[in-house]
Amino acid sequence: MNEGRLLEPDSLGDHVDRLYRAAWGLCGSREDAEDLVQETYAKVLSKPRFVRNSDDLGYLLRVLRNTFYSSHRSAMRRPQTTAMPEDFEPADARTAMRPEDALDAREVFEVIAGLAPDFRDALIAVDVAGLSYREAAKLLGAKEATITSRLFRARGQVANGMDRGRSGVVEEKG
Repeated sequence: MNEGRLLEPDSLGDHVDRLYRAAWGLCGSREDAEDLVQETYAKVLSKPRFVRNSDDLGYLLRVLRNTFYSSHRSAMRRPQTTAMPEDFEPADARTAMRPEDALDAREVFEVIAGLAPDFRDALIAVDVAGLSYREAAKLLGAKEATITSRLFRARGQVANGMDRGRSGVVEEKG
């Protein structure tokens, strides 16, 4: 019986950026995304893992997604806590140089997090994590055509969500 190959812990760091972007899309916030990636790595590194093919990223994304949904279900059973004040802005040296980029990214990820799960998962897999349509279809257990359709709708919903957030900001002169 072929169990596959041992997942090499030393190579897992190569996927942190893509996992973080996928987590941000799932969670809608940077802080929750960081926690989710850490929890995912903790699970994966807790014991030796065997993967069936050479797709470490696909395996990690599957663990990330399962971890997110497990955590989400657990959180729904807990009492709700209050959110941080809207004017609270933690210092982040990376975005301090480009505050407009950070604001745009935050808005986009908030809209992505608000999508229906099927649309959100397809958009994160392809547009955020950079998987091909085929890889996303395999990861999500859907057909490529389904992924294509979900991506089209998800992108449209994100565009509409971004437009709604900006409506009334720019006034026409006339």
